[in-house]
Amino acid sequence: MPRDYYDILGVDKNASQDEIKKAYRKKAMKYHPDKNPDDEEAEEKFKEVSEAYSVLSDENKRKKYDQFGHAGVKGGQGGFGGAQGFSGQGFDGFDISDALRMFMNDFGGFGGFDDLFGGGRRSSRSQRRSSQSRSSRTRRGSDLKIKLPLTLKEASKHTTKHIKIKRMEKCGACNGNGVEEGSSLKTCPVCNGSGKVRNVQRSMLGQVVNVQTCTNCDGQGEIPEKPCRKCSGSGRIKKQKEIKIDVPAGIGTGHYKTIRGEGNIGERNGPRGNLIVFFEIKPHKYFVRKDDNLFIELHITPSEAALGKEVKVPTLNGKVKLNIPPGVQSHKLLRLKGKGLPHLNGAGKGDQYVRVVIDIPEKVTKEQKELYKKLQGIENKQLQDGDRFSKIEK
Repeated sequence: MPRDYYDILGVDKNASQDEIKKAYRKKAMKYHPDKNPDDEEAEEKFKEVSEAYSVLSDENKRKKYDQFGHAGVKGGQGGFGGAQGFSGQGFDGFDISDALRMFMNDFGGFGGFDDLFGGGRRSSRSQRRSSQSRSSRTRRGSDLKIKLPLTLKEASKHTTKHIKIKRMEKCGACNGNGVEEGSSLKTCPVCNGSGKVRNVQRSMLGQVVNVQTCTNCDGQGEIPEKPCRKCSGSGRIKKQKEIKIDVPAGIGTGHYKTIRGEGNIGERNGPRGNLIVFFEIKPHKYFVRKDDNLFIELHITPSEAALGKEVKVPTLNGKVKLNIPPGVQSHKLLRLKGKGLPHLNGAGKGDQYVRVVIDIPEKVTKEQKELYKKLQGIENKQLQDGDRFSKIEK
């Protein structure tokens, strides 16, 4: 089981953001790769404290973590996530590049470990890793987010949906490289092919190195000599694409699924982003859903309430027989076991509850009036005035 994030940082669950940040800095400084060269154990601890800080320093992620634990903030390929706490938020794995980038951002754009103390030497190891991370991040296509409406019936069973989306695809004219036919790529004159621009400044803490992605080449180090006329040098154009989405039984509003590699393609043959599908269950004519249970109201007459009755009740899989017991009271809940929705990623089903509502007629016929008067006379003999009152139950 993954370790508790609060334990990793050594803080209490009620710790303030300042206490969390202070604890992270202390441990990050201790385990930083530049301070512990070729120490794999220290590197793992550095990633661990950085991952913990990435969650606890974000109020929204922290709230989900406090409520659902690791399942609320992390997930793997094809995982599910949402307000109900099922695992999966579509995050990629937290690697050393993420950890180094977080360390640098936290210290206000400092470079490597030595730069933090004014040593002026940028660690080639940190530089290489963070540079690779920036390049990959720049070229990777963006994620797409869509809503997928489903009926309650569709949510009750495994189904496959085919949808059409518009996304960035590889340009056929230049095969995705962004270069006009007969031309080629050339080294970016701004960053000299490094994909980044490095600025050095002096501060009261020493030398501050600020490395940013080159805006001229978007961090790729190369630009087209003559951009493709169809895609303007980006190597991609917008097209419509049909996507197949597997929907598991028991899905609900607030859940979502991350489909890896089905988002926009990156510029000049960069890797694709992801497609994040948010599920939305349409309102049903009769049923109200709570977790995996379903609720429906059944309206009966006073005579049916007194004598009992067998009725056919609708479920998501057709009608079933339900016996209304004699003397049933209004708003009594009757259970149909296993007639609810399947448990997501688990065995079994919820139940369906039938709430009985006794309808008192607002208008009665002459015949009904005579019968009710006769019945009233019998009931008055059975019910004394003292029996008409009782204490209200809270």
